[in-house]
Amino acid sequence: MIVDMLPIGLSSVYLWFSTAAGIAGNICAISLYVSPMPTFKRIITNKSTEQFSGLPYIYGLLNCLICTWYGLPIVKSGIIMVATVNSIGAVFLLVYLIIFITYAEKSIKLRISGLLAAVSVLFEAVVLVSLRLVGHERELFVGYICAFSVVSVYASPLFIINLVIKTRSVEFMPFNLSLATFLVSFSFCAYGALQGDPFVYIPNSLGTILGFVQLVLYSYYSKMSGDDDSREPLLA
Repeated sequence: MIVDMLPIGLSSVYLWFSTAAGIAGNICAISLYVSPMPTFKRIITNKSTEQFSGLPYIYGLLNCLICTWYGLPIVKSGIIMVATVNSIGAVFLLVYLIIFITYAEKSIKLRISGLLAAVSVLFEAVVLVSLRLVGHERELFVGYICAFSVVSVYASPLFIINLVIKTRSVEFMPFNLSLATFLVSFSFCAYGALQGDPFVYIPNSLGTILGFVQLVLYSYYSKMSGDDDSREPLLA
């Protein structure tokens, strides 16, 4: 770690900033995890998933599980904040999926249940394969999968950005969600950089850029269209 090469005085300051960035990322991430609550309150009230999709929660759960595994000391020491935030996210997403499956139509229920089982099998495979590796090999194996997973999640706003530009409306891009996404990715970009971990700061730097683009677009198109932030967010 970079901190090991610093004088004692500087290392304490360095650790403070690193911890602060990790805590900030955890706090901002919780706001993302709770953002779909109005959607699921609506699902429970109406006893139907209506036109909502469960796929974002499947992808999100797999990402959180893989990132939690990467952040544990058995794979990579010194980045426990990555494990804490993603373990919390995994719990939220699993609860959302249980609610979604409960109120979904039979065909959708079977599909999402099957995908949930596939997530479990895939994650178990990653864990079992990585446990057969030792030292740096384990870190690289899980790190690359983790980075790819995070990049895939952060790439999803590209569809929303394209939709906003085409429709000239921010109806499907709530400001609070865009701001939270930017703050989470920026915090963990800083945390990863301070920890000297490219598997954390590279994908989160992409998320920071995309989050900033969303905020700029929101500022521009909200003035043009006069849209408010009333859309209930589905994707965290």
